[in-house]
Amino acid sequence: MPGFASLSIASALKVASLNLCTDEYLLLLARPDEIASVTRLAQDPAESPLWRRAQAFPANRGAIEQVIVTRPALLLTMGGGGKSSGLLARRMGIRTVDLPYPASIADVAGNMRRVAAALGDERRAAPWLARLNALEVAKPQRQRDAIYVSGGGNSLSAGSAGAQWLALAGLKQRRLPGGRAELETLLVAPPAVLVRSDYRRGQMSQGMRWFDHPIVKRLSPRTVATDGRAWTCGGPLTLDAIERLRRTVR
Repeated sequence: MPGFASLSIASALKVASLNLCTDEYLLLLARPDEIASVTRLAQDPAESPLWRRAQAFPANRGAIEQVIVTRPALLLTMGGGGKSSGLLARRMGIRTVDLPYPASIADVAGNMRRVAAALGDERRAAPWLARLNALEVAKPQRQRDAIYVSGGGNSLSAGSAGAQWLALAGLKQRRLPGGRAELETLLVAPPAVLVRSDYRRGQMSQGMRWFDHPIVKRLSPRTVATDGRAWTCGGPLTLDAIERLRRTVR
C-alpha cells in the first residue's frame, strides 16, 4: 500500500472518522499525526484489513459525542451522519465531509479525491488512482461467468460497484434474482468461477454453514477466495482484492 503522504503545513489537521468505510480513506490518506480518532470496527481484525494500523489511534463508537472532546477540525462520515450530528458539529466549529456510499468505481475515485482535498493535498490520492487506472486500462476483454458469494449465498447485483470491481478482474457477475445464489442455481447452472468471500470464515453461524453444503463444496475446483473485509465498503482496499484475483483467475 502507498505510504503516508507529506503535508507542508506547520500544524497537522486533526480528523476523526465516524464510519468503518471512512476509516479506510482516513487511514490510507492521512498522516498519523492528523488522525484524531477512528471507529472501533477499524481496530477489529475480523472487520478491517487495516486493523493493525488503526490500533495506533483512539477509537470511537461512531457517535459525534465521543469525538468532540478531542476537538477535531474535520469529521468524515458516509451516507449521512444524522441531522443532529451535523448540527452539533457546526455548533462546535467542526467541518464535516459526508461521503456517498459508492454505487460505482467512479464514486470510489471521487471519494479518494474529496478526502485528499479535505486533508489539504489532492496528490495523496494519486497512487491509488494510478493503480485503479492501470486496472481499467488492462481490463480483460474476456469476461468469465462468475458469482460472488458471502455467507448464506448472498451475492452482488449485476450493476453494483462490486460487480464493476469484479469486471476489472475479468469476471462478469451473473444476474441473480434477489441478489442471492440459490443452491439449485449452483447445481443446475454452476458458474465458471465462484468467488467466495472469506469474511468471518471461521465463525460458526448459519450463514457460514451454507459453504459446507455438498453442492457448494463440489464447486471447489472453480472456487477462489477473496478477502471479504475489503468488499464491505467497496472502497480503495478492493484494489488489493482485485489485483489478487487477476493473478489467480486466468
